Amino acid sequence: MNSLEYSPIACQSLQVTVVGAGNVGRTLAQRLVQKNVANVVLLDIVPGLPQGIALDLMSAQSVEEYDNKIVGTNEYEATAGSDVVVITAGLPRKPGMSRDDLLGKNANIVAQAAREALRYSPTAILIVVTNPLDVMTYLAWKVTGLPPQRVIGMAGVLDSARLKAFIAMKLGACPSDINTLVLGGHGDLMLPLPRYCTVSGVPITELMPSQTIAELVERTRNGGAEIAALLQTGTAYYAPASSAGVMVESILRNQSRILPAATYLDGMYGLKDIFLGVPCRLGCRGVEDILEVQLTPEEKDALHLSAEAVRRNIDVALAMVKDS
Repeated sequence: MNSLEYSPIACQSLQVTVVGAGNVGRTLAQRLVQKNVANVVLLDIVPGLPQGIALDLMSAQSVEEYDNKIVGTNEYEATAGSDVVVITAGLPRKPGMSRDDLLGKNANIVAQAAREALRYSPTAILIVVTNPLDVMTYLAWKVTGLPPQRVIGMAGVLDSARLKAFIAMKLGACPSDINTLVLGGHGDLMLPLPRYCTVSGVPITELMPSQTIAELVERTRNGGAEIAALLQTGTAYYAPASSAGVMVESILRNQSRILPAATYLDGMYGLKDIFLGVPCRLGCRGVEDILEVQLTPEEKDALHLSAEAVRRNIDVALAMVKDS
């Protein structure tokens, strides 16, 4: 046999489909291939856009020294056999807009993307990033008929990361020493829990006055709007992409990490038939466990208030998709 000849060996590679080649989608694709988490199929409806991004990232492969590959496509057929599908497609927020303002524009985009992607990857786990996050996650679950543990919304990781950043900046602490927890919907009624936030195991309630903590909580709730106002022409994408990437990695590598994410509640926290941000264990089967942390009566009331805001928008989104 000639030394340059070889016989191909069949091997199974992990594959992630990222629907939407906007800032979040393309940054997530970059994160996944550069960390060698999986091969990526980047899909977008704009001709040439995902193909160009994929070619650019493949050109960087030898420089950054990663092995995973990325391809761009405008056709769902090319996404077949994906292990995880991440939906980032949809219109982003503009300055002055709330996440809920995107409801009417993004409901049909997410519904179609979820149906088409799962048509070609029926065993995939679905992660939704499009806003309004909790509503879009519920909608994707409804239109695909997937088991609820295989549909997850990315929100809590991002919200907790923002709170962690704000605490680190205020205390001059190392972010990796900080643990935070944010529950509830990905919106103005999210529920940061200072009691569960620590720096190297020390509760932040022992490190900062209550007024400072309240200010950081409020800044976390408005974190996305603050960035959108500063950028003026767009919204956050580095941190959202990194947050989704952590979730994908925990699933594909079966790390069983405990991460806050929008997951289906059927009695937990006194809530039923809703996707809402709570801490859960993510592994190769998707949501493997939901953790129910102890809440004070005031915290539980706040969580239920957040859930009601999500529930109202769910009914609107379902009606929009039904009427389309």
